[in-house]
Amino acid sequence: MKLNLPNKLTVLRLLLVPVILVFTILPYSIWANLAAFAVFGIASLTDLLDGKIARKYNLITDFGKFLDPLADKFMVIAAVFGLVCRGFTQQDQWLFWVFMAMLIVTIFRELAVASIRLVASTTGGVVVPANMLGKIKTVTQMACILLGLLEPIVHDLVGRAVEFSFKGFYFVTYAVAAVAIVFTVISGIVYLKAYWKYLDPQK
Repeated sequence: MKLNLPNKLTVLRLLLVPVILVFTILPYSIWANLAAFAVFGIASLTDLLDGKIARKYNLITDFGKFLDPLADKFMVIAAVFGLVCRGFTQQDQWLFWVFMAMLIVTIFRELAVASIRLVASTTGGVVVPANMLGKIKTVTQMACILLGLLEPIVHDLVGRAVEFSFKGFYFVTYAVAAVAIVFTVISGIVYLKAYWKYLDPQK
């Protein structure tokens, strides 16, 4: 099967998933976080580009509609799972629990939406595309992960300069994580409500 450019970018994003997992699961250090930030940032950029290119050059395909949100899910879950598993110091426990909450909500939401996608495609022949709420959810999740990788570096460097520990004070990450969790829940409910009609208990 010959892939167009947007679909190639989506496949590239999928191939970066194990790399993201490896870098995010490494114990915290400035270089480990920078590496994870760079790889996840590149993967996030492919998500931005594939959609723009597909719309601009009319290269939207059912394959892309299916694989693009799937690649986003794998990428986000891999990154958050890696961050949860890397371990945190006592001062950073709030950051751990923020990512844990995000991981749990994301997994439950994606399993529910994936199930409804499967039912809609098999019983109704409908390929469920990402809606605006889903896109906002993905953007806020990616922003939260990038901030969760970058903010500790900034606090570490500033803390060394002023001889003060900023550990635990990741308020920007916390705020964006809260927004991401809210949109994760809301977008999931909207998907389920819109395609619930395909769940026929008589079939």
